[in-house]
Amino acid sequence: MFENQPKGLWALALANTGERFGYYTMLAVFLLYLQANFGFETGLASTIYSTFLMMVYFLPIIGGIAADKFGFGRMVTTGIFIMFIGYLVLSLPLGKDTVAIAAMGLSLILIALGTGLFKGNLQVMVGRLYDEPAFAKNRDSGFSLFYMAINIGAMFAPTAAIKIMKWAQVSFGVSPEDAYHFAFAVACASLIVSIAIYYAFSFTYKHVLANEAKKNSADASKADAKELSPAETKERIVCLCLVFAVVIFFWMAFHQNGNTLTLFARDYTNKTSEGLQSMAFDVTNLVACIFVIYGCFSLAQSKSGKGKGISLGVIVAAIAFLFYKYNNLDGVVEVEAPIFQQFNPCYVVALTPVSVALFSWLNKIGKEPTSPEKIGLGMLVAALGFVWMAVGSMGLELPLAQGDPATEGPRVSANLLISTYLILTFAELLLSPIGISFVSKVAPPKYAGLMMGLWFGATAIGNQLVMVPGIMWGQNFNLVTIWGVLAGICLVSALFIFSIIKKLNKVS
Repeated sequence: MFENQPKGLWALALANTGERFGYYTMLAVFLLYLQANFGFETGLASTIYSTFLMMVYFLPIIGGIAADKFGFGRMVTTGIFIMFIGYLVLSLPLGKDTVAIAAMGLSLILIALGTGLFKGNLQVMVGRLYDEPAFAKNRDSGFSLFYMAINIGAMFAPTAAIKIMKWAQVSFGVSPEDAYHFAFAVACASLIVSIAIYYAFSFTYKHVLANEAKKNSADASKADAKELSPAETKERIVCLCLVFAVVIFFWMAFHQNGNTLTLFARDYTNKTSEGLQSMAFDVTNLVACIFVIYGCFSLAQSKSGKGKGISLGVIVAAIAFLFYKYNNLDGVVEVEAPIFQQFNPCYVVALTPVSVALFSWLNKIGKEPTSPEKIGLGMLVAALGFVWMAVGSMGLELPLAQGDPATEGPRVSANLLISTYLILTFAELLLSPIGISFVSKVAPPKYAGLMMGLWFGATAIGNQLVMVPGIMWGQNFNLVTIWGVLAGICLVSALFIFSIIKKLNKVS
């Protein structure tokens, strides 16, 4: 999957990795921060969290329109600087009063605006790398790699947030509430790394930006407009909008990872782990597992003895590391709620080569699903994930009873959430990178920025709806009902996709 990819992919992917690391470090503890620092009840905290996510994914619409007029490269760099200011404000320990709440609101607006200028436009630039005939057939695998790089940053974020908060409390004696600001400050540092990578390796993608001078913009737009007839343009936009409608409900369900699934980790999941299971809560062990998987792929694909030897050495070293860590386990390990958010990005990084290999094999035998079919399958798998959560939640206390130490009931094994994240990751790999690739391929050229912005706009609506299960949680709904609603929404969305699959396949 790494072969025949444009060099610019790696530069843009690594720049995005740095930005995403900071974002997910902040997001891993943000909901808990709202409750710990300001004392917000679950429904209000969930609403603030989902509204922020909505803004993060809605503002790329504005970013896409701006990029179509002023250039993608300019909007990407502007977005990074605005985000930096937002994270800087959020990292200031201003207390719990009205001023602190206002400052938090301002920082969220700045972060969302900066992300809106940065995120979608960077992905449009990635898509344009594959407009060249030499790379066109690798578009889906390229976006899978790009998506994997995002998750490398996200993989270490929960551990970084927890460790930096503990370090701040021990080294500086700050309160648990103020320690959250140290985690937010990590995002500032990661953005500095991101912009450095973006500029240092700009020579690898400069051809994408070569025609963005104002004097050429009008000519380029006219040239693009002639590529499709008005009927073809309309047909493509309609099909994209139908996909966007489904995407809304996927992200409503999937982004429960920072909302109700984190609340479930805090209130319903065992607070300690031991033995083999405890190894899953050390990110270095997960990285070693990833090395084993990649080493196996490299061993199978290497054409030289030297390559096979290096691959085998990596596998043996990673397994030896895991045995060493297992033999040196030190009793019981504390399990903190944010750490569960590391599993999804770890699974994405580990399973991306598996996904690419599977679909490459299906392609060779003429059985590969089309991009719209993969999106529909992704919704089905997401439904399965929440059915699994519903089964695992049967017999548990109501949320408000469980959240009160006086009436707290039994807790469940961490394996329930660990396995749920695995199922949801399969769904994500089928839908998210493939969906982005689909948009970049089907969007009429003169509306490329706008269409990618609308993809994020649909995600934004879904993220606003993330608050609905959170409000249900705050209203003391039964857990089986909460997970059942999410499963039902995903199932209906999948059925809708398959009902219009011929129309979508026609334009893809």
